[in-house]
Amino acid sequence: MRSEYKDTNYFKIKLFVPCKKIKIVQKITLILILFLTFSCSDSNDDPNTILPNIPVNETIFLNNPQFIDLQIVGGWAYANGGISGLIIYHYNTNFYIAFDRAAPHLNPNEKPCSTMKVEFPFMICDCDQSKFSILDGAPLTDGINYPAKQYLAEVDGNTLHITNF
Repeated sequence: MRSEYKDTNYFKIKLFVPCKKIKIVQKITLILILFLTFSCSDSNDDPNTILPNIPVNETIFLNNPQFIDLQIVGGWAYANGGISGLIIYHYNTNFYIAFDRAAPHLNPNEKPCSTMKVEFPFMICDCDQSKFSILDGAPLTDGINYPAKQYLAEVDGNTLHITNF
């Protein structure tokens, strides 16, 4: 049995949209675009204004006895460079991480005790004992908002290049 619809308006598609609704949608779209445009920021900006930005360009020879611990994964060493020296960590087979020893939440000119030391797996500030992860520099102490200052570390054979550019 086949049912028939007598109301022909049932199958009509409404193609007309009132102008007022279009204008509202256009305004909302414009506001969203403006909001997204002005809320974006350059992810390369360092939000930490406490530590100065100084040029870093260090070369580490991994076969040097001073850096013998860097030859194994999980090894770490101190090196010269940066603001207060460097902490270098051998993360995995061909990947190294380098952090500045300056605690990111203290001005090294005002607090000379702000140099961090390694107590694996942490980097610890000498001034207030705040902790940072040696794996990624993340702060592990409540109230600390900045991670440890990280530099680019590239390995080429037995040479490690550490830069911030």
